[in-house]
Amino acid sequence: MNLEIDIEEPWPESTDWAELTERACAALAQVAPELANPRLVTSVLFTCDAEVHVLNREWREKDKPTNVLSFPMLERDQVLELEADGPPEMLGDIALAFETCAREAAEKGISVEDHASHLVVHGLLHLAGHDHEISDADAEAMEALETKALAQLGIADPYDD
Repeated sequence: MNLEIDIEEPWPESTDWAELTERACAALAQVAPELANPRLVTSVLFTCDAEVHVLNREWREKDKPTNVLSFPMLERDQVLELEADGPPEMLGDIALAFETCAREAAEKGISVEDHASHLVVHGLLHLAGHDHEISDADAEAMEALETKALAQLGIADPYDD
């Protein structure tokens, strides 16, 4: 998959967020091989809560920020059936909100980098047509893929309470 990554303030420059995103994507491709398709293109925006709040209000009619937003451009069956040869296909867009991500990481006692990796994986799975809000079985399947991808990055299971 090809990634178009844009990093805005307030994401700290001390971390290479583009490399983090590429590593998360590569780990996920090992457990969700449909995302390893070289034709797929995904835009990832690291931005602030205020920007994600606007996007969430405009596109989801939720008047608050959230940690990650996903805007898929293909249906699940299109992702699964996409041939490896051909022109680029936009999988979708992901936006991560720094302040929410940092707060959640602190609440969980994990690094912002590990939480951001999880959110990238989570967002990519949404773009690929996975959804945790349809049923408990779908949620468990999505969480299992997230956990496997994160384990490849040395990140603990975020759902193990």
